[in-house]
Amino acid sequence: MAIHYWCRHCGVNVGKLEEKRLDSEKLGFHQLDQSERTEMIQYDDNGNMHVNTICEDCHEALDRNPQYHENQTFIQ
Repeated sequence: MAIHYWCRHCGVNVGKLEEKRLDSEKLGFHQLDQSERTEMIQYDDNGNMHVNTICEDCHEALDRNPQYHENQTFIQ
């Protein structure tokens, strides 16, 4: 099983973890409520996990332009 992290805004591959055993508590997933988990985490047919996160570039853009938080996407 692998965990793939993708930016929810621009779609860039942020990173990938490949471990035999992954502890959801160490990854912080236990802090998410059910609706957040549904929104952020999906599984593919091979059992890999795909996590929507935010990349550094999009985070900086949101910091510089707080009004972008009102939009689902802001990348043109």
